[in-house]
Amino acid sequence: MTKKYAVSSQGYYGRFGGAWIPEMLHANVEELRCCYSEILNSASFQREFHTILQEYCGRPTPLTYAARLSELYGYTIYLKREDLNHTGAHKLNNTVGQILLAERMGKTRIIAETGAGQHGVATATVCAMRGLSCVVYMGEVDMARQEPNVKRMQMLGAEVRPAKSGSRTLKDATNEAIRDWIAHPEDTYYLIGSVIGPHPYPDMVARLQAITGEEIRSQYIEKEGALPTAIIACVGGGSNAAGAFYPFLDEPSVRIIEAEAAGKGIDSGASAATSILGKEGVIHGCRTLLMQDDDGQIIEPYSLSAGLDYPGIGPLHAHLISTGRAEVYPVTDAAALQAAFLLTKQEGIIPALESAHALAILDICSFASGDGIVVNVSGRGDKDMATYISAMEETK
Repeated sequence: MTKKYAVSSQGYYGRFGGAWIPEMLHANVEELRCCYSEILNSASFQREFHTILQEYCGRPTPLTYAARLSELYGYTIYLKREDLNHTGAHKLNNTVGQILLAERMGKTRIIAETGAGQHGVATATVCAMRGLSCVVYMGEVDMARQEPNVKRMQMLGAEVRPAKSGSRTLKDATNEAIRDWIAHPEDTYYLIGSVIGPHPYPDMVARLQAITGEEIRSQYIEKEGALPTAIIACVGGGSNAAGAFYPFLDEPSVRIIEAEAAGKGIDSGASAATSILGKEGVIHGCRTLLMQDDDGQIIEPYSLSAGLDYPGIGPLHAHLISTGRAEVYPVTDAAALQAAFLLTKQEGIIPALESAHALAILDICSFASGDGIVVNVSGRGDKDMATYISAMEETK
């Protein structure tokens, strides 16, 4: 990343980031901080990483011209098809990279947390491919609404451990994973799935996911001969958005647009619009924007999308939003469902609920007829079919 938005040596983006961790986690994080950059920059790592992305994951993913959607809205719309990755989401890019890193650190046991299940499936998949032990923590509520992904992880050989505290969602699964890591520092690597957590995780995940934005840049220039007008992505923690935006952050002509989950509405008390409703604080090892009450207690978020109901946002995104580089808009459950059904009928693509939030921005933002827009379709909608079926039944 260029200097303006690069992480500092202490892990900060502006005033956000850092490593706010308990003393007993210090050795784990410090071991990772000391070696990650050298390993990621090494020629052998880059060679193996890109070979697996190409031959196993199916990269590069297409940049698909959405002809009928473009005609409907009156400007040029492309879809970055991360849903066509092996396992059905962008999560695999980061997982491959971190597991190659873990192997080079001598770790033999991988732990992870997951919300919608896509990160857990990606982790279980690569662990199976590399013959590594895998434990995935998942909130009980998320396990119930994402049961097919739970079964996929178990079929791949992973142990899925339920988080039964708090709201029994992603936040609580993350807490359980951190406790496990503290208890098993010698052989265990904690594979965080988003641009959240103590430094160096936000920087590391963004760099591994940047393959998405690098492909968008080269593919769009090849098709249109210029840079796009805007890139749109959804943000919970924000890994797919960070990857899509990364190569464009110092391109002021390219609008960076983030879609947050507004749930039942910003003022409904059932929302996950962190950057709008949140305040500065510390969550899961980094200083960022998070939803909290006046006493600093975390407010339970809500979204129809299991991948977006997280009470914080990655520190890179907090910095981009606070400096005005990124625009952020709330998207309700209803608007996301409407966008999902529209894409399905117009282009024959069923998106993940997370991606549907990004697509809903097309009805919120204004663009000119000559503009070229890229929407990051971060995952496919198979895992959300129960929600879509329920929504269809309600409209009969």
